[in-house]
Amino acid sequence: MTDTLMTRELTTAELRSKYLEFFRARGHAVIPSASLVPDGDGSVLFTTAGMHPLVPYLMGAPHPAGTRLADSQKCVRTNDIEEVGDLTHLTFFEMLGNWSLGDYGKKESIGWSYEFLTGEEHLGISKDLIWVTVFEGEDGVPRDEEAADIWRSLGFPDDRIIFLGREHNWWAAGPEGPCGPDTEIFIDRTQTPCAEGADKCLPGVCDCGRWFEVWNNVFMSYNKQGEDLLDLPRKNIDTGMGMERTLAVLNGVESVYETSSLKLIVDRMIALSGKARDEVYGDERLLKAVRVLSDHLRTATFMIGDEMSVRPSNTGQGYVLRRIIRRAVRYCDVLGVEPADWVEAANLVIDDYGDHYEELVKARETILAELGGEKDRFSATLAKGTKMLEKEIERLNAEGKTVLEGDVGFRLYDTYGFPVEFTVELLEEAGLALDMDRFEAAFAEHQEKSKSEAAKSGLADDSEESVRYHTATHLLHSALRKVLGDHVHQRGSNINRDRMRFDFNFERAMTKEEVAETEALVQKWIDEDIPVETEVVTVEQAREKGAIGLFNDKYGGEVSIYQIGDASLEFCGGPHVKRTSEIGTFKIKKEQSSSAGVRRIRALIS
Repeated sequence: MTDTLMTRELTTAELRSKYLEFFRARGHAVIPSASLVPDGDGSVLFTTAGMHPLVPYLMGAPHPAGTRLADSQKCVRTNDIEEVGDLTHLTFFEMLGNWSLGDYGKKESIGWSYEFLTGEEHLGISKDLIWVTVFEGEDGVPRDEEAADIWRSLGFPDDRIIFLGREHNWWAAGPEGPCGPDTEIFIDRTQTPCAEGADKCLPGVCDCGRWFEVWNNVFMSYNKQGEDLLDLPRKNIDTGMGMERTLAVLNGVESVYETSSLKLIVDRMIALSGKARDEVYGDERLLKAVRVLSDHLRTATFMIGDEMSVRPSNTGQGYVLRRIIRRAVRYCDVLGVEPADWVEAANLVIDDYGDHYEELVKARETILAELGGEKDRFSATLAKGTKMLEKEIERLNAEGKTVLEGDVGFRLYDTYGFPVEFTVELLEEAGLALDMDRFEAAFAEHQEKSKSEAAKSGLADDSEESVRYHTATHLLHSALRKVLGDHVHQRGSNINRDRMRFDFNFERAMTKEEVAETEALVQKWIDEDIPVETEVVTVEQAREKGAIGLFNDKYGGEVSIYQIGDASLEFCGGPHVKRTSEIGTFKIKKEQSSSAGVRRIRALIS
C-alpha cells in the first residue's frame, strides 16, 4: 500500500464537497442524489450505479437542470454481500459523477478529470502515479486515438497509455441500452511490477494489487438493441468515481473501513464490544464482525431514511433490508455487542451524513423504530428456528442418523433466517453434524441466482407497454388521493411491459368498494382521451401549481412536471404517452400489504 497521497486525511464530506464544487465552477448543475429505489424500473431492486437514475436523459430526454450535471449518488449493491468484511466490499456506497448530455466532449472530460486529480488546489496527486487505459477498437468500433491524443497532450508518455479491448474499456448499462468506449484512470500504488513482469503487470489487466481505478470516463455514443449497435441521438459522457475506495487510496489506509465516515461507526462498534482494538484487529472473525456491523448499519439507515423509505418485509426491497438487519443482529453476538446498542448507533450515521442527506435527519425516529422493531422480530425468529431444529434433531435420532441434510440446514437459513453457525453449534451439542458440502452447494446455487438477478440491466424498459403503464401510475396515484384522501402518497413503483406494481402509504386494507371506485376513476380519465402535457418550471413554480412529487430544494434549478388535464399534476422524468386513451383498459388485480403502513396495488392494462 502506498503512503497517503494527501497532506492530511481527507474526509467523506470534504471529498464530496471538493468534487461537486469543482464541477459547479465549470458550469455543471449539482443535482441531488436520486432515491435508492428506482422509480418505474422493474429490472433492479435498488439504484446500483450513479448513471442509473439518468438513463432516460442519456437516451435523449431533456434534463430540467440542463446538459451539464454533477452529483453524489447513493447506491446499494447486495450481490456480493457475503464478501462484506474484506478490505473493499460494501453494500452501500456513494458514487461521484459528472455528465455531459450532448454538451462537451472528450477533451473537456479528460482534461477536467486530470485537473481535479493533479491540481494542487484540488487533490494534488502526482502525475507520475497516474496511468490510463483507452479503447483499442473492436467489433466495428474504431480505436480511440482521440482519447489517447488528449492524454498525450497532457504530457502522458505512450508507455502509460494502455490500449485494451471491449472486455476492459467498454461500458454498457446492460445487455441493451446506452453504451460506449471509455478511458479509465488508475493510480500506481507500488510503482513496482509484480512477478508477472512489466509487460503483463498493467492497469486494468493485472489484479496483483498494484493498480487502483480512480475514475472512469465513458463516452456513451451508442444504443445496443439486440445485435445492433445504433448511434444515440446525441453523444453523452458519463463519469464515475467511487467515494469510499477513492478515499482509501488517497488517505493511504488499508481498507474502506478506515475512511472517515465508516471509521466513526467501526470505532463505536469496538467501544460497544468492550474489547481492545488490538484484540479485534488481531482476530479475523472479530474484524469481519465489526465491519459487517458497520456496513449494514449504514446501509439499513439509508434504506429506511430514503425518500422512498424501505421497510422490512418478505418481498422486494423490504426483504433485502430485513436480511441486512438480521445479518447484523447475528454478528452482534459474534462481536459481543447488544443489538439495542447497534440500533442506537444509527444516530451516528444520521448525524454524520445529515448535512448532505437531509432526509436522514427528517426520518430519524422512523429509522430507529424500524431497526428496533426488526431486531425484536428476529429474536422471535431465532426462537422459532431453534424449535424447528430441535424437531429435526429428534428426527435424526429416531432414524439413527448423525448428519443433518444440507438442504434442511439451508432452508433454516434462507427461509427462516436462522444462522448456519447456530445450526452447527446446536447440532454439535447433540453429537450431530451438518452436511456442509450440500449446504454450501445450496448456498452457491442461491448466490449464483442472486448474482444473475443483480446483473440485470439497470436500464429502464422504455417499450410502448411500459410507457403506458408508467403514465397509468400517475392516474392511479391521483385516483387513490381522491378516494382515500390527500394524505396518500406514492411510496414506490415497479413496472415492466407486462404489469405494474404501485406502493402507497395507507394504514389499512382498502375496501372492495374503494378498489372499485379507484379503478373506475382511472378508467374514466383514460376514456376521456386527455392530453398529457409537460413543461419545465422552477421547484417553487411547481409547488405553486400544486404538483406533487419528491421535490428537493437542492435542485436549485428547474424540474419537469406532467399534467393530465384536471386529473393529475406530478413531477416526473418520463416517459409518457401523448394522450390517456393510448393506455387502454385498466384493471386492478390485487390490493395487499407491502410493509407496515404501506399498501401495494398490482394492476394490468390491455
